[in-house]
Amino acid sequence: MSNASVATKAGPPPSDIPEPQPLRKRRGVNREGLEAGRRSTRTILWILLAAAMVLYGFPFLYLLFTSFKTPIDTIAVPPTILPREWTLENYTNALGRSGVVASFINSIQTAVISTALSLVLAVPAAYGITRYKTPSGRVFIMAALVTRMVPPVAIGIPLASMMASVGLADTPIALSIAHTTISLPLSIWLMSSFFESVPRDLEEAATVDGCSRLGALWRVVIPVVSGGIAVTAIFAFLASWNEFLFALLMTAIRSQTTPVVIANFQTQFGLDWGSMTALAAVYSIPVILLTLLLQRKIVAGMTLGAVKG
Repeated sequence: MSNASVATKAGPPPSDIPEPQPLRKRRGVNREGLEAGRRSTRTILWILLAAAMVLYGFPFLYLLFTSFKTPIDTIAVPPTILPREWTLENYTNALGRSGVVASFINSIQTAVISTALSLVLAVPAAYGITRYKTPSGRVFIMAALVTRMVPPVAIGIPLASMMASVGLADTPIALSIAHTTISLPLSIWLMSSFFESVPRDLEEAATVDGCSRLGALWRVVIPVVSGGIAVTAIFAFLASWNEFLFALLMTAIRSQTTPVVIANFQTQFGLDWGSMTALAAVYSIPVILLTLLLQRKIVAGMTLGAVKG
């Protein structure tokens, strides 16, 4: 039987069977679907980020707007977000009060000393814990974290009594030591995680070149973790800059910090909300500037050890 007769008996191919699409076209459809999914994911992430920024930023913006309100607008019911009448009277009243400039100086001194003490103690402690990995080191870092769970008021009163017994009452040094007890456990924990991300090969190469362990730490490891040190310094500085309870218990007149001074802004009618918000806004400026100046170091520290190879 010839091929022509076989083809005639078989008949033409059924028309309801779809022809296979080209491979390129199917790949294009898949790519379009993936791109659409990625765009929708990005949109959701941006919406969540915007919502988080609004939630975190609204209290500060409300504080900032309140600092420009008149005394009547600050206690208006219902409250308004934007001032009906903008004024700088609150700033002039707050900055013109006695003791405000001195409180700023005390806050800066206390925060700087506390941050320096935290770094000087946390860097060698964290380095020893991560490099030697002894059981006592693990117990030490766990104990340091447990101390963060103790309420500050439980150690604030004994610390105030101890500082008064050694003649350091109402001094920035005493308050700095008290603030170090808050920031040091967190500083040790942060620096330990940063030191863990540094390969040991760098130190071994430095020792081959003639460096001692201390020399390798200072010349090799410290420059590598400089971003982590900046992050730790920011957290230690903030812990001292924003602390209120120890400053209330351990200071009287000479070494009062700005948070205590802000809490004392009162009039015969109640709290002076306008002056309080104005001074709080001014008090936020150094922290914002410090964060902007150390922005690159902070980003480098937060990504330290994220990429290994």
